[in-house]
Amino acid sequence: MNETSPVIDVVVPVLNEAHILERSVQRLRTYLDLEVPFACRVVIADNGSTDGTAEVAERLAATLSDVRLVRVPERGRGRALSTVWSRSEATVVAYMDVDLSTDLGALMPLVAPLLSGHSDVAIGTRLRRDSRVVRGVKREILSRGYNALLRVVLGARFSDAQCGFKAVRTDVAKALLPYVEDTGWFFDTELLVLAERAGLRIAEVPVDWVDDPDSRVAIASTVRDDLWGIAHMARGLTTGRLDLEPVRHRFGRPPVRTPVGIRMIRFGLVGVVSTIAYALLFLLARQIAPAQVANLFALVTTAIGNTAMNRRFTYQVTGTKRLARHHVQGLVAFACGWALTASALALTAGLGHTPLMEVGVLTVANVLATIVRFVLLDRWVFRTATEVPRTRDLDVRLSARQVAPTPSATADERSAA
Repeated sequence: MNETSPVIDVVVPVLNEAHILERSVQRLRTYLDLEVPFACRVVIADNGSTDGTAEVAERLAATLSDVRLVRVPERGRGRALSTVWSRSEATVVAYMDVDLSTDLGALMPLVAPLLSGHSDVAIGTRLRRDSRVVRGVKREILSRGYNALLRVVLGARFSDAQCGFKAVRTDVAKALLPYVEDTGWFFDTELLVLAERAGLRIAEVPVDWVDDPDSRVAIASTVRDDLWGIAHMARGLTTGRLDLEPVRHRFGRPPVRTPVGIRMIRFGLVGVVSTIAYALLFLLARQIAPAQVANLFALVTTAIGNTAMNRRFTYQVTGTKRLARHHVQGLVAFACGWALTASALALTAGLGHTPLMEVGVLTVANVLATIVRFVLLDRWVFRTATEVPRTRDLDVRLSARQVAPTPSATADERSAA
């Protein structure tokens, strides 16, 4: 193994892959020597194998140049990647599945934008039109459905979270890893979502990919864990627990808008509180006032509180700038809701209704009014809070090693050494 730090660390996480490891690593090492003009090291990350994988990896590390074994006793692909990436001294860290399902010809397009400074993270994608993929219908549907869910709930803009072919600038990886909690298959998704929330640039490379019929991935448990991971991240983003501002500031990236899915969740939580408050206020006011008066009083009171809570919690607007304007616009949105609920009350007149029946009808009307109110708040009242200035081309000043990495030695030179 070379004493100097490589430009690229290619990590191959393995768990009980003794039957395929030697063939895959030899193929990968040969490709790197012949086709990649940078010093590359292959790191086999064995996370808890029990079938002799470690012994095969030790033999490969002893007989092949720039092949290293790192043993991670506990299982989990995310844990293995995090362990190796956090210790790496390379400029770029990458990983690929041991079955080499992704064509190796995509490796240089994957790392090139990272070495040039154009991007911070790069992923292989099987879901672009120019990708060529061979796999079953079931896996295709699950993959597309999963990535669609990420776009709706977490506002993800990358196309393929799960392709086992990714690369990250090492300084970026080390900045993001402390925020990553998952140690299994959801690791990839979590890392990518965090990168986007920090305003980092993600490059996508269409790949040729052939499904491995001997894949060890347990689909049912993976789907369950991924859904839990999405819910966990949504909760973290909703409550503000996942604060990526330090990372954004460190790399000088522009502000990032809160995903619409998270805005909807926050708005919904405020709406639940407002609806309960509205019902209680209406019932109290109804004891001394006609239904229309009680409705107007309850709506005005909750509308003011709703705008204030959405301003701070949903759209994270602080200070007094545009405060009066926001409340005036919020009252206009309230007027639309009042028109819906007033119409609902008018429809119940003469039907022998009771106050509880009125509350039920008004609750349904308030659901419709809530939808209208969200659209008005999101696209009109707090529109500037959801807009982000257009990202300018970054003036990246690369170090000499990034601009002109040291080419890896040829096979003959290594033999001579």
